[in-house]
Amino acid sequence: MGRFEDRVVVVTGAARGIGYACAQRFAEEGGRVAVLDLDDTAAKDAAAQLPGSGHLGIGTDVSASASVDEAVGRVVTELGGLHVLMNNAGITRDNLLFKMSEAEWDQVVDVHLKGAFLMSQAAQKHFVEQRYGKIVNVSSTSALGNRGQANYSAAKMGIQGFTRTLAIELGPYGVNVNAIAPGFIATEMTDQTAARLGLEPDEFRRLNAEANPVRRVGMPEDIAATAAFLASDEGSYITGQTLYVDGGGKL
Repeated sequence: MGRFEDRVVVVTGAARGIGYACAQRFAEEGGRVAVLDLDDTAAKDAAAQLPGSGHLGIGTDVSASASVDEAVGRVVTELGGLHVLMNNAGITRDNLLFKMSEAEWDQVVDVHLKGAFLMSQAAQKHFVEQRYGKIVNVSSTSALGNRGQANYSAAKMGIQGFTRTLAIELGPYGVNVNAIAPGFIATEMTDQTAARLGLEPDEFRRLNAEANPVRRVGMPEDIAATAAFLASDEGSYITGQTLYVDGGGKL
């Protein structure tokens, strides 16, 4: 029996990359998964590709409360409940501070931080009522600062404070709240960063692999394995934590 049998799991930004790998892992372990993504077609296609049955794809703007409420309502009605929320949706709009526009700041903070707030607020109503729930937020090693990412870094560090606060507020109701801070993960997003820096993706990955103790880059499956543990009952005594999954970083 999988760890997520009889569990309904929502993963935001799950049509590709880390989000899809996490959705796939939850499905492999028996969960009924709702794939939420801004692109409705991509969300539905991703849900259809997951192993098992009973999954759902929903086009959702996590930065808009009406869209979030509609999506969570559909999940509860169509999948029969809600037990795990993974706030993964994210975008980058990199720029140095003196070049960064107000729109670039707002877009990144709204998707990452406001999105996690709105999704968690909608989910906690169900978690508190049933006195059970798991929230896994996605932060980043960039929370510690990264050139050209003032917006992204601020949002990702905000996620860590948000995680600890929710753990305090929701812990008495049987809800665990944790965060994962990935290091370099080989995805379309990091390939786009390579292009912005004038590097080929393979070269960019090689350079990042050489910079950490394990001498490899992370893969989406590394984050999926971590998320599955934190969202399982095996992790029930862990809350308010941010786990850095970065190959040792710059130890």
